[in-house]
Amino acid sequence: MTRFITRNGWVLGLVALLALLFVFTKAIQPFYGAGDFGSLARAVLPFAFAVAAQTIVVIAGGIDLSVASMMALTSVTAASMMNGASEKFALLVVPFVLVMGLVLGALNGLLIVVTRVPDIVVTLAMLFVFQGAALLVLEAPGGAAAEWLKALITGTVQLPGLPEAITAWIPKALVLLVICLVLVWVPLRLSGLDLSLYAVGSNPLAAFRSGVPVARTKILSYALGGLFGAMGGLSLTMSTGIGAPIPGPYLLASVAAVVLGGVALSGGRGGIIGPIVAVFILRLVRTDLTLLAVDPNVTAIIEGTIMVIVVMFGAYIALRGRSS
Repeated sequence: MTRFITRNGWVLGLVALLALLFVFTKAIQPFYGAGDFGSLARAVLPFAFAVAAQTIVVIAGGIDLSVASMMALTSVTAASMMNGASEKFALLVVPFVLVMGLVLGALNGLLIVVTRVPDIVVTLAMLFVFQGAALLVLEAPGGAAAEWLKALITGTVQLPGLPEAITAWIPKALVLLVICLVLVWVPLRLSGLDLSLYAVGSNPLAAFRSGVPVARTKILSYALGGLFGAMGGLSLTMSTGIGAPIPGPYLLASVAAVVLGGVALSGGRGGIIGPIVAVFILRLVRTDLTLLAVDPNVTAIIEGTIMVIVVMFGAYIALRGRSS
């Protein structure tokens, strides 16, 4: 137990902070209940997928500045394909968009590996490419989403044998997030590919000398990041019922949650749970500011300041790690 607490101390601290924030939220809004938690989970969903995408890339020693525009592109693609189509057609749209995200992410990784241009430059360029492509698909918010897709994140999960007072606190959006993360992360752990990601992120040269295919692992990390980005794009379409070609505030939020979640920007250290808990913390802070009737403009300033401070702190730690 002591070793578990030591190894996961940062994540446990984040969970404790999240619990304290919920207590604070309840104190300032006594009527905060299961329905509000469900709304929080739906609002967090696209951010969480953006964070998952960034996390897996950062662990492998990279960074993806195109994640938000990739989400916009996959969102409008899904919304356009489902507009006026049958409910059954969405069964084909979902895997198509997921594969599309996988390919776009792999393209990022391939360009970085082949050209040897820094990932921050390549993904910044691809940010504009994906954003332009999204505007070509839809010039303005529009399209549609299948009703069964929207139902996947609406309401709560009803489990037999559990009282409604408990199931009311199990929103479908949260369950969907957990299932998607498990379906990607668990096979990585079982296959040992996660060790390759950590090895490349820690020391690419040492990983190469140990027989780890560095180039292939880099491409894999960006491909999986693209897959999570596509999940984020789909979740946007599911939440709003339309596709939006303009990227949302997911890039800085994803980097901030990654750093706050205990993942080193220099790569090779961290996990997926911490950043997911961190994104819940960041979104709950925004909820609390809204409940306190803080001016929306001031809320945006405070939220942005928190993210910038967290990212700067993470960059400082990364620079110190490299210098030592």
